Amino acid sequence: MTILITGATGNVGRNVVEQLVNRGADVRALVRDPSKASFPIGVEVVQGDLLDIDSLRHAMSGVSTLFLLNGVVADEYTQALIALNLAREAGIERIVYLSVIHSDIYVNVPHFAGKFGVERMIEHMGLSATILRPAYYMDNEITIKDVVINYGIYPMPIGEKGLAMIDARDVGEIAALELIRREQSATPLPINRINLVGPDTLTGNDAAAIWGDVLGRAIAFPGNDTARFEQNLRQFMPSWMAFDMRLMAERFLTDGMLPDAGDVDRLTSMLGRPLRSYRDYVAQIVG
Repeated sequence: MTILITGATGNVGRNVVEQLVNRGADVRALVRDPSKASFPIGVEVVQGDLLDIDSLRHAMSGVSTLFLLNGVVADEYTQALIALNLAREAGIERIVYLSVIHSDIYVNVPHFAGKFGVERMIEHMGLSATILRPAYYMDNEITIKDVVINYGIYPMPIGEKGLAMIDARDVGEIAALELIRREQSATPLPINRINLVGPDTLTGNDAAAIWGDVLGRAIAFPGNDTARFEQNLRQFMPSWMAFDMRLMAERFLTDGMLPDAGDVDRLTSMLGRPLRSYRDYVAQIVG
């Protein structure tokens, strides 16, 4: 029995593959360019694209369980619906879908709304799936490390409501545990949803203070200028994506990304260890 991983070369996908291999699973990775793929020994690499029907059908042949991860791209919603329809066609009855926390609340944010649409398809078509809903990834902080260190400011407009940031390694491990739980079940399991959150819910001032503690000097949080945030992002991503990220940041300010009661305990129990902390993550990337 084979588990197919989409988005396998990305930050989360690579962690999922590694965690599955460590647990003895048979893993197939769907990648656009096999020459750029570097996976543990034993992983079957299949070339394909989520909009290439023939390559997807080939990749899904003989697969028992699917991990569906779509990157933030303009046609993300179409990619996901095609993949799920082809999975149903292939008889795959065990699915783990990587959505996002508060997809039903951030309704004006394109990549959130798309993921909520996919969740609705899963539910209305009666697919057997775990829907993982991660909060903000700590790993995004890699992109601002130099700004914090060189300019002494924490530039992300994450607001004062708080974000329950999670480490992508924890996301990958939880995803692997759910894939194996579904893979090993004698019958397809019912739909369940899991919020993926970190152990701390942090504001902009909290994050700046932690960076300051780790660096041993004061780090300022200049505020929540989402317009400037969008303009900065446009230097290295398409304008539509930068605007999408601005809309997300504006929802950080009004809604935050707060865990539900029991989320942290549930994840800690699943992992059998504490969730990775933001402070430890910052210390790791600074060190």
